[in-house]
Amino acid sequence: MDTSDSKIVFDENGICDHCSNYKNNILPNWEHGENRQAELEKILSEIKKHGKNKPYDCMVGLSGGLDSSYLAYAAVKLWGLRPKFVTIDTHWNMPVADGNIKKLEKGLGIKVETITVDWESLQDLQIAYLKSQVPYQDTPQDQAIFAASYNYGAKNNVKYFLNGGNHSTECIREPIEWTHFNDIKQLKDIHRQFGARPLGNYPICGMFRKQLYYRYFKGMRVIKPLDLIPYPKEETIRLLSEEFGWEPYRHKHYENRFTRFYEGYWLYRKFGYDKRRAYYSSLIVTGQISRDEVLKMLDGPPYDESEAMEDMEYIAGRLGMTKDELAALIEQPNKTWKDYKSDAPMIKRAISLAKALGMERRNYR
Repeated sequence: MDTSDSKIVFDENGICDHCSNYKNNILPNWEHGENRQAELEKILSEIKKHGKNKPYDCMVGLSGGLDSSYLAYAAVKLWGLRPKFVTIDTHWNMPVADGNIKKLEKGLGIKVETITVDWESLQDLQIAYLKSQVPYQDTPQDQAIFAASYNYGAKNNVKYFLNGGNHSTECIREPIEWTHFNDIKQLKDIHRQFGARPLGNYPICGMFRKQLYYRYFKGMRVIKPLDLIPYPKEETIRLLSEEFGWEPYRHKHYENRFTRFYEGYWLYRKFGYDKRRAYYSSLIVTGQISRDEVLKMLDGPPYDESEAMEDMEYIAGRLGMTKDELAALIEQPNKTWKDYKSDAPMIKRAISLAKALGMERRNYR
């Protein structure tokens, strides 16, 4: 991590606050998933008891990426659960993602239900975000995936939602400049200013609906089982590849074509933010790769310029604009979340209050 995170702080030994937060707050409560078997068994017992005589006992969102793929494998093969599997189609999946889902379906003997996001609504919102000039261009997709999953779970009375989030590959969190809260107020303000049509059937689920209504009124629990077991990235890739023919991809989230372009080109070229820094930093502090190896890997852009130009042309065409029009947007003045209406201050206060009351256990910086 470097000063592209404007709030980074280094101590007298040159150690940044991301690493200090990991050492002091995350690691003592995680311990690489060691010695958590009793906790895991208790949760699994609760899930199985709840699901007795029901068609499924929990829900898993499957993207074809590493975390959700291993979670699917562990849930079925290691833990004997009977999840309801869903995948959210945002129309941008690379063939590798769809292929991995099909391989898991066949290998695990499962059926994955596809929830397709309304394309016209998503398309219009993505164009609005590009015009807004904010860094976090994946908000329209992220919100659609987040909302469609949790709304489906609530509608179908799912009590246990298994999430692939984990400390092993995600303990160094991206600064707020690089990404942003699930901020519905901001999403609607950007759409109001730059959208061309109503949001229509675009799925929405804000933090308060998920954290309060779904959690305390609907009884939905979000569980991250990968934090309760050792979860080394390279060993997991080998296992999935050998077991199912699962295919890895170049960087985290690059199973999605729009995300690959946004993270590897838009964010990198326009703002100077390289998400690989956070992704690799997580692997460094958890002992899965050396810092020297990563510095060599960061010597150059996230992906090839010619490939980025192909992606730009494809994405522009899907969004109904020319490549030159999309390129021109990249050259316009940069903006941040502070340039639009936002619930960020209220969300921060709510998180702080929830932590003080013991309702929230986040250890992230």
